[in-house]
Amino acid sequence: MRKLTLLAAMTAATMLSSPALAGNPEGRLQVKVLATGVLPDGKIDKVKTDLIGLPAGSQTKANNNVVPTLAVEYFATPNISVETICCFTQHHVTGTGALAGANIVNHVLILPATVTLKYHLDAGPIKPYIGAGPSLFVIFGEKPGSDARALGATRTKMSNEVGFALQGGVDIPVNDTGLGISLDAKKYFMNTTAHFYTATGVEALTTKHSLDPWVISGGVTYRF
Repeated sequence: MRKLTLLAAMTAATMLSSPALAGNPEGRLQVKVLATGVLPDGKIDKVKTDLIGLPAGSQTKANNNVVPTLAVEYFATPNISVETICCFTQHHVTGTGALAGANIVNHVLILPATVTLKYHLDAGPIKPYIGAGPSLFVIFGEKPGSDARALGATRTKMSNEVGFALQGGVDIPVNDTGLGISLDAKKYFMNTTAHFYTATGVEALTTKHSLDPWVISGGVTYRF
């Protein structure tokens, strides 16, 4: 994450210092460098396969994370834009309920590829907006946690899924050269299925999980 933070800072500094990118508060392109809190759910929605005998009341949750985010936005008109984001976020899954404290899955790295169509309201210099669009969660790097390994799981795979995001926020110009600040919130509707395999390749446990994260961001913007 330190490397991602440094890359985001270098990108922002390059854009703001480059004479070729003359700032314009009404320009077609806007770039945002943000600090983003990712707050997923992670609960079990459905148990599809259970060869290990999960106890009644078994449940799970995913931890929160804070990551740097880079967003690029194109304004087709003064009120309508399209935005995409780039970031990676890493999580782990632990048990609750009958599984309280259990280490289930580690090193879940997620790329939330998201594109939203946004509408910007006319509210003077402060520019609130709403948006919505599809998202693809690409999940990789996941490993069975210590308690899952103790039950015989040697490999874990979580499915990539397509979902949907709703968005709302506000852009606030701070001068007439394109510089501003942005506050943004997204609510994702996204599930994933976790597959746990034994050393012999048997799928011993399959669980469907609700991710449905809130993604809250704040940072600087540059429009040109």
